Amino acid sequence: MMTMEKMIKSSALALALVAVVGCTKKESTTGATNAAPAGDTILVGEVGSMTGSEATFGTSTHNGIELAFEQINAAGGVKGKKFKLITLDDQGKPDEAATAATKLITQDKIQALLGEVASSRSLAMAPIAQSNGVPMITPSSTNPKVTEQGDYIFRVCFIDPFQGTVMAKFALDTLKVKNVAVLRDVKNDYSVGLADFFTQTFTKNGGKVVVDQSFSAGDMDFKSQLTAIRAKKPEAIYVPGYYTEVGLIARQAKELGLNVPLMGGDGWDSPKLTEIGGKSIEGSYFSNHYSPEDQSPAVQKFVSEFKAKYGVIPDGLSAMGYDAAKVLADAMTRAPDLTNKAVRDAIATTKDFPGVTGVITLNEHRDPVKSAVVLKVAGGGYKYQTTVKP
Repeated sequence: MMTMEKMIKSSALALALVAVVGCTKKESTTGATNAAPAGDTILVGEVGSMTGSEATFGTSTHNGIELAFEQINAAGGVKGKKFKLITLDDQGKPDEAATAATKLITQDKIQALLGEVASSRSLAMAPIAQSNGVPMITPSSTNPKVTEQGDYIFRVCFIDPFQGTVMAKFALDTLKVKNVAVLRDVKNDYSVGLADFFTQTFTKNGGKVVVDQSFSAGDMDFKSQLTAIRAKKPEAIYVPGYYTEVGLIARQAKELGLNVPLMGGDGWDSPKLTEIGGKSIEGSYFSNHYSPEDQSPAVQKFVSEFKAKYGVIPDGLSAMGYDAAKVLADAMTRAPDLTNKAVRDAIATTKDFPGVTGVITLNEHRDPVKSAVVLKVAGGGYKYQTTVKP
């Protein structure tokens, strides 16, 4: 139970967060935690959705980060120091993500922040990291606005303009469809942005979006939207949402006789997608960061080590978490010291880093330019289809 004093302090902190998150800073102003770590430990914070409707995102990412740091520590760490990861659950809520980021930075005094997967939650965290001068790397937030929050904010994933282009061209060139419906989550920055970029590319290259419907995260019944979509007779439906709603949408589409493939983005990547969607999601396609079927030595080594530790094949979120942690460690190794400014500058100069999800070189916007893969839902799993380069 919280004491009244603690409750008052907590309320004050919440009000402060609202003020901070409402601002977008282009350059770090305070550098409040800029000192190099004392002792033999480097504290790194992680914020993820360990519970809630996207819990597999948090778990998968955490496992990838954990494996990376274990390997780095076993090899001697960085500059004679070992990584210690402090992980907080945001329950899939942006306000909780902001609260968690603030605690990690102001109370735990972390040197760097990893997370989130969802763009809406990274957008809640980024201004806090930026204003305190703490480097933040999101493994998988693809909305372009995330790194626009300031010069301390980075990502190791491709961004939605590219991801939307990938699936628009796949629909036209591979599936040979010309008339497509869009079903977007209007409460999700990721979904809205991806739907817009898909639509722009698809229509520019000769396709037609015959209807654009919407839903809100947490909805369970999509039959009204799907009935409106069915009336327009699309050849495919683009659903750039998260796996829980996508699985339900697939089932309800089949119940209404909508026997066309669904298409989506990396937000589909979870074992829960096929668990929820069942046979209804089979034959659908989504863009993603990597495929465990990739036979390159780096990918197969990662898959083998991950499976040995966790007993499952790593999904794309695990691979992105692993790469984010490795990029951070590489930057800390190259930095002249472990002050936040020095680490930030080293992350910004990341070039030709051999990640599991591809070679990572960060551009002037602190975004990597890298390839995407398209996967097909088949046989209760995901089958590699093609690789699309920028």
